[in-house]
Amino acid sequence: MEFEELVRARRSIRGYKPDPVPRAVIEEIIAVAKGAPSSMNTQPWYLHVVTGVPLDRIRKGNTENMVAGVKPKRDFPMKEAYEGVHRQRQIEIAVQLFEAMGIARDDKEKRMDWVMRGFRQFDAPVSIVLTYDKILEPAAISQFDLGAISYGICLAAWERGLGTVINGQGIMQSDVVREHARIPDDQNIMTCIAMGYPDEDFSANTVKSRRAGGDDFVSYVGFE
Repeated sequence: MEFEELVRARRSIRGYKPDPVPRAVIEEIIAVAKGAPSSMNTQPWYLHVVTGVPLDRIRKGNTENMVAGVKPKRDFPMKEAYEGVHRQRQIEIAVQLFEAMGIARDDKEKRMDWVMRGFRQFDAPVSIVLTYDKILEPAAISQFDLGAISYGICLAAWERGLGTVINGQGIMQSDVVREHARIPDDQNIMTCIAMGYPDEDFSANTVKSRRAGGDDFVSYVGFE
């Protein structure tokens, strides 16, 4: 695809076919994505690509912990609850997804199942866990770089017929992820990306999030 077409076509995928993704295709995607901008060429990212039994164990551990009421544990602090316009946008996409899936406002069972999908990595056949060296903390610039390579992964995957969704829920139980993805203790887990072939019959996959207009977040100075 042309770049602009690719960017406009991509959307987050939350329902996947069980088909395995060949390692060679994932290697192609990473080879493209690693061209992402990196501050002073530090390339602070590590990518842990997980599938099969280890990924199933992560799903199981995440789900069991959340059902048991184990508090989320991340490797770096973040604001868990959004407010203001950010909360409004979060609600808007949730409403879009629930409408697409036919989940009623009072259907607690289906709503809980939807939440659990995130902890199960959306049942995708592949999860890429992104980490960085702990010695980089406070790691704001490094996390920016990990965001850049994440977007590169999502675009390169889409161009190859694969869907993705960047999934912060999937690493909220970092001890579980660390154990089964064999992540060294000297690395911090930032996020993960669910990846696989989109299930075209999964209604939520038709949802395209709405983006704010330029007037809401862009200012121009010196153009008078």
